[in-house]
Amino acid sequence: MGMAPETRKAVPGVRGATGATGAGGGPVRSPALRWDTAVGALLVAVFVIGLGTTDGFGSAENLAFAFNDIAEVALIALPMTLLVVAGQVDLSVASMLGLGSALTGALWDAGWAFETIVPVVLVAGVAGGLLNGWLVTRVGLPSLAVTIGTLALYRGLASVALGSDAVTDFPQTYADWAVDTTTVPGTFLTYPVLLFIVLAVITAIVLHATGLGRSLFAIGAQEEAAYFAGIRVKRIKLLLFVVTGLFASFTGVVFTLRYGSARADNGLGFEMLVIASVLLGGIDFDGGKGTLFGAVAGVLLIGVLKNLLTLNDIANEVQVIVTGLLLVASVLTPRVIATVVERRHRRAANART
Repeated sequence: MGMAPETRKAVPGVRGATGATGAGGGPVRSPALRWDTAVGALLVAVFVIGLGTTDGFGSAENLAFAFNDIAEVALIALPMTLLVVAGQVDLSVASMLGLGSALTGALWDAGWAFETIVPVVLVAGVAGGLLNGWLVTRVGLPSLAVTIGTLALYRGLASVALGSDAVTDFPQTYADWAVDTTTVPGTFLTYPVLLFIVLAVITAIVLHATGLGRSLFAIGAQEEAAYFAGIRVKRIKLLLFVVTGLFASFTGVVFTLRYGSARADNGLGFEMLVIASVLLGGIDFDGGKGTLFGAVAGVLLIGVLKNLLTLNDIANEVQVIVTGLLLVASVLTPRVIATVVERRHRRAANART
């Protein structure tokens, strides 16, 4: 993140999910593509193990809880996937979630109508995303450094807005929409999960079936080349940060309603879960590679593992360690695979000569 354009890997063409083309013009099966398929298979394996070893794991009530428990992480992971594909990152998303929650609580406590509060919170998210994007695209600062700073800024603003207080007693009509026990009729899916599914389909279409998606892969693979190819690099990156801020602030409202409590420290540490999910799914941290399927599989894998460990009375500290190990593995393993594949190709080329 924040690397100079000339230090990034060059990609002659952008095609499909991986954005690479071979010497003969055909698509190259990248390690990212193989990795996201492996994560999907691992998700299925963990789910089957859970069904066979843990009582109640496969019940409709537990599945509704398990999926709703990761709904907030999943919602933020969608724009984060687009950001990382474009070679950027936003570490301030959890703080923006907390700011959205704090604003919801402060304005509700001040007597505002809930229907008025939500647009204000969304505007705050757009403003936060604009600040991140402006500092990256106009000032030229690396996104990693910028969002580490705004991570502290937005969390501080949340504390100013609400202090150490907690605000409760939100409208039951809206609260019922977000809780684990309210499901879509005829399914075990909660409404936040249904919302995620709809947004995931839209995001997948944008990323893999539109010119904008191809531009994101091109920017992540070789930003300078993308610029000279006529892609509006700065405008697109600014838009990505705005959308990420919007999603994060809205997720703050969802989080507040689900737990029935607005606090300035809501969502603390969520940025690690979001990044871990995206990278675990095979999105290359340097940009230019990955699929939305992989990111979604990464989110679900972390959620299913967390639920399975909880049902087996595994301490939360151990769950954090498991998440950290998954994050390390998600970054290290694809690079090891890529290195091995590259060495094999070199040996084969040397053998032919």
